[in-house]
Amino acid sequence: MSELVDSIERFIGAISKAGRYSDNSIRAFHQDLIILERFLSERGGVAGWEDVDDSTARAFPARLFQRGHSPRSIGRMLSSCRKFFDYLINEDTVKSNPFTGISAPKVAQKLPHTLSVDDLNTLLDENIDAGTSMNIVRDRAIIELFYSSGLRLSELASLDINTIDFAENQIRVIGKGNKERIVPVGAMARTAVKDWLERRGEYANPEERALFVNFRGGRLSVRGIQSRLTEWARRKGFSQHVHPHALRHSFASHLLESSGDLRAVQEMLGHSDISKTQIYTHLDFQHLATVFDRAHPRA
Repeated sequence: MSELVDSIERFIGAISKAGRYSDNSIRAFHQDLIILERFLSERGGVAGWEDVDDSTARAFPARLFQRGHSPRSIGRMLSSCRKFFDYLINEDTVKSNPFTGISAPKVAQKLPHTLSVDDLNTLLDENIDAGTSMNIVRDRAIIELFYSSGLRLSELASLDINTIDFAENQIRVIGKGNKERIVPVGAMARTAVKDWLERRGEYANPEERALFVNFRGGRLSVRGIQSRLTEWARRKGFSQHVHPHALRHSFASHLLESSGDLRAVQEMLGHSDISKTQIYTHLDFQHLATVFDRAHPRA
């Protein structure tokens, strides 16, 4: 193993042990740094990390852009490089961080896709009775919970049966960076989850703690949830793909439109930076602009 790769593996081991990052984030760090190592090997002239200077660091995002990487993915890779070199500084491997101040190409802000209230009513309108299949009862609870509480896909997949508090009408969520937050759960979602819990015991393995389980009795996976939502939307007559994140975006947009409370929406979404939440103010302005164009006599 080369010195460069060996340092990467030690870094990955260190952040894994620290427990500050999710498994997905750790895999992304590893992937990004291996791409950096390959770039340095192709470029030549770098025997160790101390040989990476400002010029080499600036050439890295330029090469990535030439190879078709998006500005967003380049930005993530540069962030990984900065964190890695901060680690190397602490380990006395290098004296400075050559990636400090280097940014990715600008990316145009893409507004998230949301569903209208009417579309959501169509999506969620489902009569449940004793003869309703297990899949329908479970999937309705999943979709209601997505929209009611604005959960990320990974957050919903990781829910256990003890994370929802019906007495307080709230749910405990472990989000990015293993940060815990408490999110309200609406009446319709609570009813849907209770309906599911009445049936869950027929399918779940005895020791399984997952709130949502598959037909084998184990935890329903992220991919499984995506597949079930796709099938549900198709059955409801939707021509466009309905991704779980569209339900989270719809939650945020509709809540902000009704309340105007950006800070509250930020907390419920689990955003560490309010600038991530502010994108929903652009959606709200789009709605207002549409109303103005349609209704104002001088528009």
